[in-house]
Amino acid sequence: MILGFSPESPQCSRAECRADAARSVVWRNPKIHTIDRRKVWLACDEHVEYLRDFLASRAFPVTVVDGVSDGSGVDLPEESR
Repeated sequence: MILGFSPESPQCSRAECRADAARSVVWRNPKIHTIDRRKVWLACDEHVEYLRDFLASRAFPVTVVDGVSDGSGVDLPEESR
């Protein structure tokens, strides 16, 4: 939401991208989030791999699901630590 404006359709979370979101990148930072906590970034087809790789490079458990999701019920990969 920018200055009270909410888009009619969900948009990609990549900076400066205004494309419609097609997938959900569900993740968690194990250092600060409990095992049941899920964060969700929305992604267009062009940026889904960029966002997934950004999170995975930080060793965050991450899963990509088709469509727009709130992340509930999505199983994240087990942590390697």
